[in-house]
Amino acid sequence: MIALIQRVNDASVQINQQTIARINYGLLALIGIEKHDNDATLHKLAHKLLNYRLFSDSQGKMNLNIQQINGEILLVSQFTLAANTQKGNRPSFDCAMAPQQAAQYFQQFCQHIRQQHPATQTGEFGANMQINLTNDGPVTFWLQT
Repeated sequence: MIALIQRVNDASVQINQQTIARINYGLLALIGIEKHDNDATLHKLAHKLLNYRLFSDSQGKMNLNIQQINGEILLVSQFTLAANTQKGNRPSFDCAMAPQQAAQYFQQFCQHIRQQHPATQTGEFGANMQINLTNDGPVTFWLQT
């Protein structure tokens, strides 16, 4: 599994010009699911996402995780993160998990995160979404299991 995480002042998801999810200070996580992913990789990425220290402490060092700052999380599925871009000028999605199975894994991932951090919103799997955000820093990290 892959997560592209961004520390944000705010973020939202719109579908057909209607806002379906909105958060304030916290993190936006774009989630990519690959063919080889399983329950172990799902739990490993969830643990890493919840414990990754990307928020500043009182000395200005990135020492605090999302739970320590009581921030909000926005999870958005993004299969393009699993693209192979090594050859040519067109991405290959051979590494991405099939949509039906990926949808189940994404839902499991969201449930697992919500159980530990209720201040979590989600996009809609497979939908054409417009993501709006104000990146704080900017701070962006690539997490992969």
